[in-house]
This record gives sequence, structure tokens and C-alpha cells, in this order.
Amino acid sequence: MPTVAPVDVDGFVVRAGFLKNCAYFASGEGGIILSERGERTLQPHKAGLLAAEPARDGTALITSGDDGRIYRSGTDGSSVLVAERPRKWIDLIASGPSGAVAFASGRTAWVRLEDGREKEFVHERAVGGLAFAPKGLRLAVSRYDGATLWWAGTDGAPVELNWKGAHLGTSFSPDGKYLVTAMQENALHGWRLADGQDMRMTGYPAKVKSFSWSVKGRYLATSGANAAILWPFSGKTGPMGQTPLQLGTRGDNLVSAVACHPKDDVAAVGYQDGMVLMCRFEDNAEVLLRRPGKGPVSTLGWDADGVRLAFGTEAGEAGILGLAD
Repeated sequence: MPTVAPVDVDGFVVRAGFLKNCAYFASGEGGIILSERGERTLQPHKAGLLAAEPARDGTALITSGDDGRIYRSGTDGSSVLVAERPRKWIDLIASGPSGAVAFASGRTAWVRLEDGREKEFVHERAVGGLAFAPKGLRLAVSRYDGATLWWAGTDGAPVELNWKGAHLGTSFSPDGKYLVTAMQENALHGWRLADGQDMRMTGYPAKVKSFSWSVKGRYLATSGANAAILWPFSGKTGPMGQTPLQLGTRGDNLVSAVACHPKDDVAAVGYQDGMVLMCRFEDNAEVLLRRPGKGPVSTLGWDADGVRLAFGTEAGEAGILGLAD
């Protein structure tokens, strides 16, 4: 049976995962709990913490808050101020290559490079999501009626990807061939970047708030239904004309968080009642990792070896699930 090591977190768990061997839990109350050999708490944000994302090299956690500040916090207990926008509500961040960090407030997105240089990108409507491409300093900014691709390292002309509606969270496929956005309506939209071909993924009973690419990018796992919906991206046309996998179907609960395993065709699936399952793509075999708790699972994150899973809920429950050999 899987083991559970509970971690005491104060408030909504915004993000949980691992920095190398150290588990982290970012709380909406502003604290970051680090759990390795014992636990310690960092408090870079004096007020609320709104977003968190691990650095590309896995050595630090990038966080932003309603104090208008962006911090880089390491497992050594340090918290370094990366950028500041006084009186701004910074609820969108993205971690890029070579220490680059993107953040946004209102209609403006910024990229801060490791050498301290910053670039500003202004849009006609509010920014809904940010994502760096797998390689290079290309930034995707989702917005109302589509997304814009910017070159953060040069002054190249942006590429506009248009589709009616409000586009929120966004993600590149691991091979960089596709861009996918979660929409305000209960749907995903995608573009094949080679030619701008649109891809529409619908049928969700709720908004998609969590998505995770499987190893090698063959599938995109998503929340928003009473099963984890996995869209296939292995063909030339992406998910178009293909039937998605449905893992961990439950008639009485919606999936609230997903996290694909870093090595195998397996996904961790969290639900609104706090339950966590591990599901195998091939035959939908299920392993119960956590029984229902006090609130919806808000975040899931594997370690690099895929033997430990950090979880957090909206009710402040958190812990590390260890898989048995």
C-alpha cells in the first residue's frame, strides 16, 4: 500500500511538487513549506501568494503575490526578490530557460532575463495565461480571442493566433509543435504551430483548470470531467478525429487535478472530494493513493523518479504519497 506523510500547511495549497529531492508546498497564505529531512517554512510574501512554479533547472520555486513581488526561493532557505510591480496583483507567472521569468498583471506581460534585463509586452485585453516554449525564449500569452507568441530574447514580430472567446491557462506541447489553452467556457483550444491549424476539444461539464503532458508528450491529461480526459497528440493532426482516453471515472465526483508520471504511461488523478488515484493508460488499472478528505485536490506533483507524489487541497491538507515497491 502507498504510504502517506502528512504535511501541515496553513491555507489553500497553490502548488506542491519537488525541487530535486525536497518536497515543497506553496500556501495561499504566503508561506512555502520545504520538506526533506524535517520541515521548514519560508515566508517571502507577507500577504497572499497567488502563483508558484518551479524553475526550469529544478533548484528553486518562483512565486508571485498580491504584494506585487516575484521571488525565487531555494531549498537552502533563501528567498531572492526577482522583480516588483508595486500595487499590482501578480497572479500569472512562467519559468523559462536560462533563469528567465515571465509575469503578468492586467493587459501587460513582462519577461525578466537572468542578467536583469526586462521586456514588456502590452495587449489590448487582459492576459489570461503565460507559457514558455520548451526551447528558446518564445513566450505564449493567452488573451481574449486567442494567443500571442512573442520572442522574449529578440525584437522579432509577434505571431497572432486567433479564436473567439476568453483563453486562460496555456501550455506548449513538450515537442513545441502545439499550443493549447483552457477557455473560459468548458473547452480547450489548440493550434498546430507549423500552420496555425485550429483544434477544438469540447465536452467538459466544468472548466479545465489542470493539465499535464505525459512522458514524451503523447497525451495531454486534463481535469474538468468525472474522469481524467487524455487527448492524444501523437499523430500529425493532434487530437482531431481521435477519441480521448478516460481514466479514473467516478460518477459522483469531478477531477480537479492531474499529474502525469515522469517516466511511465501513468497519471495521478485528484478529485473534488480529496481522493487521489493512480491510473494506467494501457488498461485503466487503478491504485488508490489517498482516500477522500476535507476539500478538492488543488495540486499534484511527482518527484523526478516517479516514486513520490506531493499533493495539496483547497482545505489546507497536504502530504507526500510514497509508492510501494
